[in-house]
Amino acid sequence: MVSTVARYALAVLVIPFLFHACKVAKRTTSQDPKPTVDSVAVVLPEPPTIDSVALVVQDSVEIGIHRLLKDTVAIIGVGDIMMGTNYPSEDYLPPAGGKHLFDSVSAVLQNADITFGNLEGVILDSGGQPKSCRNPKTCYLFRTPNSYIAHLVNAGFDVVSVANNHAGDFGDEGRASTAHVLDSVAIEFAGFDSKPYAIFLKEGMKYGFAAFAPNNGTISIHDQNQAREIIQHLDSVADIVIVSFHGGAEGGKYQNVTRKNEFFYGEDRGNVYQFAHNVIDWGADIVFGHGPHVTRAIDIYKNRFITYSLGNFCTYARFNLRGPNGIAPIIKVLTTSSGEFISGVITPVVLAGRGVPWIDSKKRAISKIQELNAEDFPELKINIDANGIITYLQNP
Repeated sequence: MVSTVARYALAVLVIPFLFHACKVAKRTTSQDPKPTVDSVAVVLPEPPTIDSVALVVQDSVEIGIHRLLKDTVAIIGVGDIMMGTNYPSEDYLPPAGGKHLFDSVSAVLQNADITFGNLEGVILDSGGQPKSCRNPKTCYLFRTPNSYIAHLVNAGFDVVSVANNHAGDFGDEGRASTAHVLDSVAIEFAGFDSKPYAIFLKEGMKYGFAAFAPNNGTISIHDQNQAREIIQHLDSVADIVIVSFHGGAEGGKYQNVTRKNEFFYGEDRGNVYQFAHNVIDWGADIVFGHGPHVTRAIDIYKNRFITYSLGNFCTYARFNLRGPNGIAPIIKVLTTSSGEFISGVITPVVLAGRGVPWIDSKKRAISKIQELNAEDFPELKINIDANGIITYLQNP
């Protein structure tokens, strides 16, 4: 165990730098007072050596020194992202190379420790083996040019799911290109058979991320044994475990969480209620759902946060955006450093034009979640106010 002297030496040297770098600063409490000069003199009768400080720096990840610095963690989740496709025509790409897609929402997305989204389609300039389609003009395959990855970086995304029904739109070449491009800009991802989970560090916190779907080439939402193994492993090594799933039936007729297996076009899209509760039982801290292309209710289970569908977020030109398909939430969740829910906030978004996200002054996504929570989870003591502030009334 690292000595008190060494821990304090590290704090003196490192805290100013980390405070500058962190998005979310530590809130000082009366239980955690800042040490005075006099108390330092008592605790540190002799100055630490360079070697002792280096040892603490080397071991800081494992001993959790960041817990001295961060008492809350802010994590944002959004739904489906497809920034435009050059297949079957470049007419489905946005103007100016897509550089303005996130202008309205980037300030919100950047105001968190971790920002997550579901990446629909592949990142690939050209080529790949398209999935079989009877009519290419009506074929919904998504191939976004490599350069568009800069828009995700600039908007503030840290991690994305690639577990969905469009991850294999252009075969192995599409998957390989997507992985390569994401790696090149240090955006974490998971959900491919070849990449079931990710473990990464940010600002002293260690995160685990896993993504699941009912589609070929992805980590299956139906394989409970594999899911348990992945989540339990992540829980054993990470401070906070984030799980994403692509599941549930699609469209305006399927806005409610049924707590049963859902089928769409003959495909078993899973029992998302049971899956979300299972992964929390196994060690997940936050669960972000997507797939239905509409907003669904939120849930809190064992003091962990769940959203069952984040809807369409930035889906350019090839998506149905009518009615409930055209509104979505940005959900920001505040947790403790071990993942327990503290509070949340919904920023409502409307998809304008061909699918560009804008802050919605009418706050329709907030109203929709209020409505759906009253229908689907009347027993839950969750309050969502008119400004989208989420509080858990059973939270101690």
